[in-house]
Amino acid sequence: MSQTKKTTLVLGATGLIGKELVKILSENNQYEKIHLLVRRQFDLQSDICKVHIVNFDELHKYHELFQVTDVYCCLGTTIKVAKTKEAFRKVDYEYPVEAAKLAKENDAEKFLIVSAMGADTESLFFYNRVKGEVEEALRNLHLRSLHIFRPSLLLGKREEFRLGERLAEKASVVLNKLMVGPLRPYRGIQAKKVAAAMAVIAQSNKKGDHIYPSHKIDAMLGYLSGRK
Repeated sequence: MSQTKKTTLVLGATGLIGKELVKILSENNQYEKIHLLVRRQFDLQSDICKVHIVNFDELHKYHELFQVTDVYCCLGTTIKVAKTKEAFRKVDYEYPVEAAKLAKENDAEKFLIVSAMGADTESLFFYNRVKGEVEEALRNLHLRSLHIFRPSLLLGKREEFRLGERLAEKASVVLNKLMVGPLRPYRGIQAKKVAAAMAVIAQSNKKGDHIYPSHKIDAMLGYLSGRK
């Protein structure tokens, strides 16, 4: 890593992965300034983080905030929270694509984004199809360095209660031990592992487009959960 300190911007800092990412970045001395784009104020104890309350429908108005070294996008919602497919697509497709365009205009070195396992433009499932479409749109922007993380079921403490995910998380404690061989990619993964993987990859000098499936992320940072 260069001796010159870098700056970064994080979208989705209040989410499951975003909160873990901000914690890691603010503690590892990787950046001298971390800009957080959020919808609402939240408690944060960090001297190098600056919170910006923004209207994501008008991201272009915050063009200067994208004058950073790296941009992390941890935006994401669910149909239940978004209420409509249109609202879901706005958060999971329109905002990330607009952010990537602003990153490119400001010549950011890296754009790192959380997608999902099963992302596929031809998927029969709306969620996976939108994830596939945003990945395709980002690749078509020809960014200097694009890193796409595809976690499976995310494990961790969420602010909002999601019954289905809570039950799946409890089941994953047992199922993860049984998921070996070809089933290993489907294991649930801790949000802090995904965040840590993003922070590690951001320190690399990889150019071009890169995709990290869930089991690759898990293998990369298995020590975080005590596994070898």
